[in-house]
Amino acid sequence: MSTRDKASTIIVKRSAPAKKGHHGGAWKLAYADFMTAMMAFFLLMWLLSSATTVQLKGIAEYFNQPLKVSLWGGERSAEESSVVKGGGRDISTDRQGVTRNTDGTMRLAEHSVTPDDVFSAKQMQNLQDRREQARLHDLQIKLMAAIEANPVLRQFKQQIRIDSTLMGLRIEIVDSQKRPMFATAQAVVQPYMRDILQAIGETLNEVPNRIVVQGHTDAVQYAGGERGYSNWELSADRANASRRDLISGGMDDSKVLRVLGLASTQNLNKANPLDPENRRISIIVLNRKSEEAMLRDDTTTTTLSDDAAGSARPLLQKIAQPSGAVPKARPVTVQ
Repeated sequence: MSTRDKASTIIVKRSAPAKKGHHGGAWKLAYADFMTAMMAFFLLMWLLSSATTVQLKGIAEYFNQPLKVSLWGGERSAEESSVVKGGGRDISTDRQGVTRNTDGTMRLAEHSVTPDDVFSAKQMQNLQDRREQARLHDLQIKLMAAIEANPVLRQFKQQIRIDSTLMGLRIEIVDSQKRPMFATAQAVVQPYMRDILQAIGETLNEVPNRIVVQGHTDAVQYAGGERGYSNWELSADRANASRRDLISGGMDDSKVLRVLGLASTQNLNKANPLDPENRRISIIVLNRKSEEAMLRDDTTTTTLSDDAAGSARPLLQKIAQPSGAVPKARPVTVQ
């Protein structure tokens, strides 16, 4: 081999393959867009769930209007003022019958009652009734617990009866031959009866309901009969004495709506009107419907004439009218 061949060097060049572009980050952008859309969706759902029925109706009326009406004016979708024309009721307030003018002032608007409004009102009443039943049930439990916790009251728990009625929660303190609540034929409260009433009066302040206090007696008559001091006066006096002890126990005096004396008209033992259990004091914690009915009866009056003479003038006119004449109809108003 020649010297020249030994000195020659063979160089081999190998080129590296070209690197391709990175394509692994596109999914991150798509995922970010997806998460943003989901967040916006859940935010919209939360806003719609927190809106009232009136506000939802206002939003629906707004989107039902053409864009041209909203921008350049036109007939409104409702007879109420709104910041945006054609937008219907202003949803910035959820008060029934109130709308907001463009200058910021408020005015009352005429509304037509829809079936949805009636349904919502019934739902609200049912919800209030359920809450009130739960509140009265809690009161019953607290009263029973207070009786068990008090050693003085525990020995008289057989004379205390608590049950639910159509009017509300009824608490009855029943008399017995061994433990009379009052002095014989008098309205003097016995010491143990006073302790019971004061403990009940303190607990009744925990509920906003008003009460009715009823006095009951047995059918034993006074020697003078019903014309003098009778069971009617005795039951009323005992109910009023019980009211005073309830207030002295801490109950607010404004909670008393009625104080009634019922004598022996509502006996527990109807088979034996002389049974000592018929002598009792009933404290009725009224539910909302019963309280509203009593207050409505107090304010409802019937007017037969509009003059100070009462109904005597129409009667005199009828007597003085000649026979055969047709009497003029006189309006009768019921308030």
